[in-house]
Amino acid sequence: MPLDLPSLPGFLRSGPEPLVRSLLDWGSGDAWAEPEGALGRSGSLEVRLAAGSKEVRRAQKLRYKVFYEERSAAPSTRARLTRRDIDPFDEICDHLLVLDHEAGPKRFRKKKPKIVGTYRLLRREVAESRFGFYSAGEFDLRPLLARHPGTRLLELGRSCVLKPYRSRQTLALLWQGIWAYVGHHRCEAMIGCASLEGTDPEALALPLSYLHHYARSPAEWLVRPHPSRRCGMDRMAPQAIDARAAFKRLPPLLKGYLRLGATIGDGAVIDRAFGTTDVFVALPVAVIGERYVSYFTPEEKAA
Repeated sequence: MPLDLPSLPGFLRSGPEPLVRSLLDWGSGDAWAEPEGALGRSGSLEVRLAAGSKEVRRAQKLRYKVFYEERSAAPSTRARLTRRDIDPFDEICDHLLVLDHEAGPKRFRKKKPKIVGTYRLLRREVAESRFGFYSAGEFDLRPLLARHPGTRLLELGRSCVLKPYRSRQTLALLWQGIWAYVGHHRCEAMIGCASLEGTDPEALALPLSYLHHYARSPAEWLVRPHPSRRCGMDRMAPQAIDARAAFKRLPPLLKGYLRLGATIGDGAVIDRAFGTTDVFVALPVAVIGERYVSYFTPEEKAA
């Protein structure tokens, strides 16, 4: 699902080796031995993993509010009755939360933090021990997994932030949480779906063509949709693309991924249930610039 947040600052990117060393060193420190408790704070906002099933249900309610009430997703009967966005992957994923400690209702003179943002995280070893990755429902991941048999992959998905909190502050906190998780589990690459609003590929010809010609994954990371679901992205010739205008048309989350160094698979998938057109994103940790790591690392660990 698309996330309406401003794109990340355009930091310069450096070589991969210093980044990998700094990320692994940061994730192995005593204070970060386990991804528990607060993974980042900013003002009244805190980012951490969901503490249990009650918080997962609250995250599902947030997703319902954004995906179904604010956007054009069509809820199932179960979702409509429960007012929650639910699927089987919720049981095997970790759920990253952003909470506002000043916005929640008071309980016995103490405010209960309000969940204002969430991200769903699924590690390869968990996915393969259960029923695979969520994105495998749209994209054929088998060649990718065969090419990287020992690579520690992390699937990111179901990103969602309440409208008043769609800010650089919230995005930075989400990525602080992701970095802590990546460092702890030694994840080597992030994968997942990113969505463009709308289901008419002709209306999305400019951004889709831009992604096809200028952000296509190299062979080792290239992923294609299942043939029955494939929607071509090569809808305009390269010389007909206004790159600046095309980049502006991309959802903020996808802009952020591209700035970090992500690349895009070959072919899109139309998800009519959610009213989106989905593309596959691959982001090896080693391609991310070290200055981004500093931006998403708590100050006491960045020195």
